[in-house]
Amino acid sequence: MTNNPLSEKTHKRRVTLREIADELGISHSSVSRALRNNPSISESLRAKVQNKAEELGYTPDPLLSALSHYRLTSKTKPIKSALAWINPWSNPKKFRENKEFELYWQGAQEAAKRMGFTLEEFSTSKTPLTRLERILKARNILGVLIGPSHDLSKDGTPVDLVDFPWKDFAVVRFGRSIALPHAHFVSSAQTANTLSSFNTISKKGYRRIGYAGILRSMRAFGSGFHMAQQYVPASRRLLPLYFDEDISIYKQIDRLASWVEKSNPDAIITDGSHLLHMLPDLGYKIPEDIALATTSIHDTLIDAGIDQNPREIGRTAIRTLVGLLNEQNFGIPQNRTAILIEGTWVNGSMLPGRK
Repeated sequence: MTNNPLSEKTHKRRVTLREIADELGISHSSVSRALRNNPSISESLRAKVQNKAEELGYTPDPLLSALSHYRLTSKTKPIKSALAWINPWSNPKKFRENKEFELYWQGAQEAAKRMGFTLEEFSTSKTPLTRLERILKARNILGVLIGPSHDLSKDGTPVDLVDFPWKDFAVVRFGRSIALPHAHFVSSAQTANTLSSFNTISKKGYRRIGYAGILRSMRAFGSGFHMAQQYVPASRRLLPLYFDEDISIYKQIDRLASWVEKSNPDAIITDGSHLLHMLPDLGYKIPEDIALATTSIHDTLIDAGIDQNPREIGRTAIRTLVGLLNEQNFGIPQNRTAILIEGTWVNGSMLPGRK
């Protein structure tokens, strides 16, 4: 009978943790923690264990891994630990004035409770990072969410979050409003949401759809508008209008007046409530002359547009964080993951259908 190399490989005896431990002269529990990148094991020993495991051809037992994951995530378990939410606002109370962000928090709390965790808020303006590190480690809190900031150039971050010892924690961020640390993040699918809004507005009978918004590098609504423009005839393509936050309201109105006169939009997608006041000041009726849709129905006074599903963003952030904890995946990743949650269109009186 001909030998089957694949069969021999398949039935090759599995290398155990105890064998790796014996080779290195340490306990098998230390080997287990080192292979899961547990911060209780020094980096040098972790590297030594992982190199030896690779040398011996060690692979984890998938059935034991599944059992371990079940024990960690069983819904029947009582609350076992806490997760930290870092509030980076210089005025921490301002955080909840943004409805989207408050719904992030609510969604995160719901998911944490369902998975057996509590979620606790820590303000960087009240607790220095060195003290925060000691608090989290003393309470064995290894999972951290970095809350969003509306605009760091205005609200500020009183500390440099890069200096925090992230190598000892699993960490997930919300969105792009904080550039560093370069961690995994969950955000709204701003490009896809704007593209979807444009298509919905077009189906409602509008033919000259424009975009007007604040120019911020952390926002990607404009990119969705640019993409949508490629699918309409050249005669109906409008240049977007971007407002610089540093210019006065009078200059913004002047720019809007010139843009509307030149572009002649019948509908505008916008990221704030400012057009509700500026367009009537210029003599345009909403929605008779120009209809309006918003990129976020939660934080503007415009009733038609996108619900970015912020509760789901919060829930997804927790699920992602708990997954990192289950894998003992600590520190800033070499290749981070961006999870984008798509929004839902909401009809409203400010953008009725047209024949």
